[in-house]
Amino acid sequence: MTNTSLRDVSLLNVTNRRRFYAAPDQFDAEGSQVTLDREEAHHLRKVLRLAAGDEVCVFDGEGREFLCLVRDVARGEAETLDVLRPITPAQPESPLELRLAVALLKNEKLDWVVQKATELGVRRITPVTTKRADVRLRKDSNAQTRVIRLQRLALEASKQSGRARVPIIDAPLGFEALILNSSSSWEEKNLLFAERGGRGLAETFGEWTAAPLRITALVGPEGGWEDAEIERAREKGWTIITLGGRTLRAETAAVTIVALLQHLCGDLV
Repeated sequence: MTNTSLRDVSLLNVTNRRRFYAAPDQFDAEGSQVTLDREEAHHLRKVLRLAAGDEVCVFDGEGREFLCLVRDVARGEAETLDVLRPITPAQPESPLELRLAVALLKNEKLDWVVQKATELGVRRITPVTTKRADVRLRKDSNAQTRVIRLQRLALEASKQSGRARVPIIDAPLGFEALILNSSSSWEEKNLLFAERGGRGLAETFGEWTAAPLRITALVGPEGGWEDAEIERAREKGWTIITLGGRTLRAETAAVTIVALLQHLCGDLV
């Protein structure tokens, strides 16, 4: 791909972009240069084999993307690029600020949920400890290791799907702490999805005066919610939603719910 072919980068399909990630603090104070870390620099040099004069796209994980120029392929661990100008991200962000709160699942299941939810446009993912959760984290170090892994998966999924924003991955949070620190209004809705005791999503959506700007969707563990948890959420103003008669695996339910909410209130058409 020549430099000329990249002049109108905003029109290119995400698959044609050579995209790299750099956190906001990797840009200099003037915003004229950006330094890629070791892993991204390795991908630039050894995998794509780019050379001085090549143009690439760099996104900062907070919604901004830039057209950058490879000045000189260095031999050190990092790589510094010239920032040419801001560009339109390959894919727009959903207008819905969707937070997925999902009961802790086994490694491969939660990994899959984070990857797919990121592709579908969630803004934040919060693992939740519940009474019937599949996983019990016995040490803070275990939780930290898990969060770091999930953050990396979210970054890779953002890069692959064309997003310039990387979802926030929270440290695991207790069920009680989550529902206590929540508010509800026409702009912000809190939905707990359960296999019983709730109303249909379409029915609930039809009663809203306008599509909310922010939604927290809480999805339970493989073993389901205990009655006390459902009632506790209801007491705190959460809306209980039941999807239907079929029993879904927790990871299937989480991704299905994200897709449905993005369709009803976001940009999935």
